[in-house]
Amino acid sequence: MTIADFRVEPADYQIDFKDLRAVREPVFVIEQNVPIEEEWDAMDPVCHHVIARDINNAPIGTGRLTPEHKIGRMAVLKQWRGKEVGAALLQALIDKARELGLQEVSLNSQVSAIGFYEKFGFVSFGDEFEEAGIMHRKMKLSIEPFTQRPAGMSMAARMQDFDTSAQLQEACREVIVGAKRGLWIYTRDLEHSLYANPAILEALKQFGIESRGGVARILVQDTSAARSQPHALLGLSQRLSSVFQFRTPIDPEDLQYPSAFIANDRDGYCFRLLDGRYEGDWSPSLPARSKQLIEHFNRVWERSRPCTEFRALGL
Repeated sequence: MTIADFRVEPADYQIDFKDLRAVREPVFVIEQNVPIEEEWDAMDPVCHHVIARDINNAPIGTGRLTPEHKIGRMAVLKQWRGKEVGAALLQALIDKARELGLQEVSLNSQVSAIGFYEKFGFVSFGDEFEEAGIMHRKMKLSIEPFTQRPAGMSMAARMQDFDTSAQLQEACREVIVGAKRGLWIYTRDLEHSLYANPAILEALKQFGIESRGGVARILVQDTSAARSQPHALLGLSQRLSSVFQFRTPIDPEDLQYPSAFIANDRDGYCFRLLDGRYEGDWSPSLPARSKQLIEHFNRVWERSRPCTEFRALGL
């Protein structure tokens, strides 16, 4: 079993409730005898949830971050324990807290799991107490920002322009290398000269292998053009199918979007006003711009359809 056999992604409490239930009830209610009325609480609908899925999209793990800045409901199905799923879930929740600008998160750890959380820097405090019939202890973690800018360096000073193919390729490669667990790619047709470039393909391959449940979401406006010739990225995606997800827009306005970009979960981005042109700007860390692009991407992603054309190729 390898890391690429599962992925971790945000979950919507309403839409993904059945899948959350398929993990939490077997683990907490059946295995640990937690009363079902205590397992589901009024906090659930307002939490940030994450879910781990296997290569068949079946749920295998869950976790949540509450508005009170507490991590909880960490659960992994028995057959998936010891395979780093819990670590990937916890890291996703820590990253979410960092994204929200939180300076500290806490949790109530089962006494048997304290060592697991300590590996991530959590510190125990207070006395042991009983919760749902299980002994727990409170833990907390101080969170540092994703990136620290040198003193006196402005945000704008980190934006760099480019206007050649080589500069574009290097900027994209830097954004991919700088990713931790998330990549967002918006492209018209999987530009062969860019996303089949050996250096960029190698960076994407390393992301897929090393990102511990990370996901690269790719929006492709023209799938027919993307399939018009063999594409190395599609071949890579076959081998790491749980990492690379493809959708294509169906809204007429989205199909007219003229720009192209790539962004990562460490505030890096590379943007071109016109897809197919070399001119643009990029930064390894420009939070306001990166988040703006990711928010636009996510809106389009939600109203786009899966690329069934790529499935026909074995994806």
